Amino acid sequence: MSTVESRLRDLGLVLPAPMILPPGAIITFPWVRVHGNRAFISGHGPLNADGSIAKPLGKVGLEVSPEQAQVAARLTGLAILASLKRELGDLDRVTAWLHVLGMVNSAPGFNRQPNVINGFSDLIVDLYGPERGRHARSAVGMAQLPFDIPVEIEGEVEILVG
Repeated sequence: MSTVESRLRDLGLVLPAPMILPPGAIITFPWVRVHGNRAFISGHGPLNADGSIAKPLGKVGLEVSPEQAQVAARLTGLAILASLKRELGDLDRVTAWLHVLGMVNSAPGFNRQPNVINGFSDLIVDLYGPERGRHARSAVGMAQLPFDIPVEIEGEVEILVG
């Protein structure tokens, strides 16, 4: 078992099953695209262990509290890790988290998007350590996100080729 997966187990965290798409949704892109020594991660949202979209849904600062959104960002991190595991076979192949874009479904006037996305960033640093886990990051507010999810995150990692 990989070091990262052991750390997940020690923290009592579970990687979710692949996303169960809502009725009528069609995905025509890969969740992770490997090119050379990089893996590009498509936008993910928060998932339950069974792959269903985690609730609550809605705008942060209105239907979803900042604290609930931070939990959603953490769940989104687990969904991303699950996709990386399926694509790479071993989460320890990630040698560096390079860049992350965190998008928050924001109510008018909500301006604490960085605090929300900390739920993701803190998870990655906890699992990979500061050397491999620290990443450049943007956290922005959006008028709407797919399926009314409160958080969507995409990113890029460097990987061990082989």
